[in-house]
Amino acid sequence: MYSMLCRMAPKCVWMGVAMVLAEMRWCYGCWEQERIALLQLKPFFDSSLTLQNWADAEEGSDCCQWERVECSSTTGRVTQLSLNNTRDLISGKWYLNASLFLAFEELTSLYLMGNLILGCETEGFERLSARLSNLEVLDLSYNFFNESILPSLNGFSSLKSLNLGYNQFTLPIQAQDLPNFENLEDLFLDKISLNNSFLQRVRVMTSLKVLSLSGCGLTGLLPNAQGLCELINLQMLDVSNNDLRGTLPWCLVNLISLQQLDLSFNQFAGNISHSPLKNLTSLVDLKLSNNHFQIPFSLGPFFYHSNLRQINGQYNEIYVETELHSSPKFQLNSILLSGCGNCGPFPNFLYHQHDLQIVDLSNMTLKGSFPNWLLTNNTRLEVLHLVNNSLSGHLELPFHPHINLSELDISNNNFHNHIPLEIGSYFPKLIYLNMSKNGFDGSIPSSFGNMSSLEILDLSDNQLSGIIPELLAIGCFSLDTLILSNNNLQGHIFSEHFNLTKLWWLQLDGNNFSGRISNCLSTSSLSILDLRDNHLSGRIPGWIGNLSYLRDLVISNNHLEGPIPLEFCQLQYLEVLDLSKNNVSGNLPSCFRPSSIIHVYLSDNGIEGPMTNALSDGRFLTTFDLSNNRMTGRIPNWIGGLPALKFLLLKNNNFDGEIPLQMCHQFYRLSLIDLSHNNLSGPIPSCLTPDLSAEPPDPNDVSFLDPPFFPFFEPKRPLKFTTKHFSYSYQGKILRLMSGLDLSCNKLTGNIPSEIGYLSRSHVLNLSYNGFTGPIPSTFSNLEQIESLDLSYNNLEGNIPFQLTKLNYLSVFSVAHNNLSGMTPERTQQFATFDASSYEGNPYLCGLPLPKNCTSSTESLSWPRASAMDEDSGFLDMNVFYASFTVSYIFVLLGIFLVLCINPQWRHAWFYLIEMCISSCQYSVVSNMPKLFCHGNK
Repeated sequence: MYSMLCRMAPKCVWMGVAMVLAEMRWCYGCWEQERIALLQLKPFFDSSLTLQNWADAEEGSDCCQWERVECSSTTGRVTQLSLNNTRDLISGKWYLNASLFLAFEELTSLYLMGNLILGCETEGFERLSARLSNLEVLDLSYNFFNESILPSLNGFSSLKSLNLGYNQFTLPIQAQDLPNFENLEDLFLDKISLNNSFLQRVRVMTSLKVLSLSGCGLTGLLPNAQGLCELINLQMLDVSNNDLRGTLPWCLVNLISLQQLDLSFNQFAGNISHSPLKNLTSLVDLKLSNNHFQIPFSLGPFFYHSNLRQINGQYNEIYVETELHSSPKFQLNSILLSGCGNCGPFPNFLYHQHDLQIVDLSNMTLKGSFPNWLLTNNTRLEVLHLVNNSLSGHLELPFHPHINLSELDISNNNFHNHIPLEIGSYFPKLIYLNMSKNGFDGSIPSSFGNMSSLEILDLSDNQLSGIIPELLAIGCFSLDTLILSNNNLQGHIFSEHFNLTKLWWLQLDGNNFSGRISNCLSTSSLSILDLRDNHLSGRIPGWIGNLSYLRDLVISNNHLEGPIPLEFCQLQYLEVLDLSKNNVSGNLPSCFRPSSIIHVYLSDNGIEGPMTNALSDGRFLTTFDLSNNRMTGRIPNWIGGLPALKFLLLKNNNFDGEIPLQMCHQFYRLSLIDLSHNNLSGPIPSCLTPDLSAEPPDPNDVSFLDPPFFPFFEPKRPLKFTTKHFSYSYQGKILRLMSGLDLSCNKLTGNIPSEIGYLSRSHVLNLSYNGFTGPIPSTFSNLEQIESLDLSYNNLEGNIPFQLTKLNYLSVFSVAHNNLSGMTPERTQQFATFDASSYEGNPYLCGLPLPKNCTSSTESLSWPRASAMDEDSGFLDMNVFYASFTVSYIFVLLGIFLVLCINPQWRHAWFYLIEMCISSCQYSVVSNMPKLFCHGNK
């Protein structure tokens, strides 16, 4: 059969015997030695199973028909191998045996991108240069080659395209480090560290048409004369993501063939109207984003660039200038601009554009109405973003339905009135629609159900009312994200007719929805469910536990009741659980241990009983808020073993017992600890640091704040914490900077550990309403960031450390109602602002701002100094004091008893006085009991 086929080919008839044999091989398919070589390559490049049809089962299989292989139509030899991304990450890094490619003598293109290659074995690419003399394209990007590969490329004199980008070069390379490729036209060195001189010496590559140097660490100015500007054949130049600065050199006008120019993400400056860009009339694609250019909104400098199709000037300074009355010669496909302080109306040149496909004019403070004319004039428009402008009025639809528009974002403007009822019919192919943060009112049109391709719909932060249309829940079957937050919507969340099976993000928070959480959501693919701040009632449904990929569950501030369902134990991917401000009862199921949990908010409920082992496996748990519940028993030891915990709020429960020793190190790691308003007893653990002899931690040390193996997960909800006698909500950047410890209103005793003074990041320290004794630690002077320090209502004694006057940020200070003595701190800096209420209730304190003056005579009478022998026992011998007090008390009682027995009138008067004293004391206790005062400040 093979000989018959060959006899049919005319050239097989006229060729010599040797050529006939070779031609028979071609007629048979690809060359046999090349087929064998490909099969030898397969084990090294098929870990991701992308070369499955490279088979040797049939000897007659034609390798030219295999995936990623191309052959010459005349010789049948392999000319191109596209082996990009054929190895997976699991296979790991490896060394390439370059000799495997020796059989492909007519190879012109070799693509090895993204294969985790570390380098070559003993023989590298230099061995290939003699055999692969026709190689024109070599792509080694996204591997792990280093600069040692450069000498091995010297022999490839026929190369026209070389891509070494995204490798692991350790030293900055210069132009002379590269082989002298006389024919090289395309050079890609992205993410390769380059010496600044490269831009000058690159002029030797006179044939270059494409030069891509993105992210190469280039700094300073572009060369003004020699070098880059001499590449007159250059058609594409990319120097984005560097640190180049200054104005553009005028020598760039020499690049008359330049079609694509990317200068984005640098520090370039200057007015585009006075730059060489206005002379580069061959430009097709111009990227200037993220610089300091001044760009006229009218695009006047480019009016005569008839080839210009794309321009990206985002995040520069856009300014308004007098517009030209003529029409521009360009017809843009894409325009992206942002960063105008007051641009006013749309520029005139936009009215002359008819080929636009992408328009992004966000953050431009544009004024006027919705540009429906832009949609009418540009029937191929696919993307229209007008975010964060000052557009107003009602939403005017185009004259005819626009079938190509896939993205429309008009969020954060001043549009108002009803959403047009027929919007779904005019934009039937929308995939993304964002109309949030406007003033739209009325109901949600049912025509949204006509948008069968819609995937993302955001109507949040408007004034919409009514119910969610049933047609929306039926017709938008492609919807995966629905955000209707902060409106006035009401009724049940969804009706029984529900077809949003692809829905994975649902935000309905901040509305007036009522009733039970609909069971229809159980058929969705929810990953984020946010129903907070509504009027939902009933029990928390157990089917939520069947949402296998649920990540965020937020249903706070509703009227939900009952226990946390046991089905929640199945939520293994849950990261955020917020059930706060409901009527949840029962206890935390001990089986609830999601390994990915980060934030748990259960405050303001009726959760009761002792703490179970729930969440004990939360190695990523960052926030745990269980405040304002009815928890009892001890704080469990496992809380001290949560390595990522930063916010622990257990305020206003009934926890008792001592603070676990396991929490010692968390006093440093945590940002906020609130254990106030409980029944905790015993001393504060004094094991606050692993090495108390070590230097206090540096508050500016980021590694101390956030251990490298546990990233900082910022809380997604505000956290309440009491500081300066008021309860504040902290979130975002402020919460990230906030740090405090509140142990107030407990039954803690003993001395205050001096190690607390090493909590140098703390802004708040509240130990009030406890039974602490002993002195105020002088180490508190290390609390350099402290703003509120409250030690009131304890039994502290001794002097107030004078070192506290160094606390420059202190704005609230109280040591009231203790047994402190001596002089008040010097009234300097922050201490000059504190009045007598900060010190009251300490009878042995004197000095301003107290009315009691400190004199030598009063000091000697009021505060007798203990001798050296008596320093350890205080002011007097307590044994003598107790004995004398007991004897005196007995004699007084006997005297009163004898008098009352002798005189009946005195007896009646005495009992009347006792009754009055009891009533008075009862009133005083009820109205002034410290614990009640604590709860009043919650």
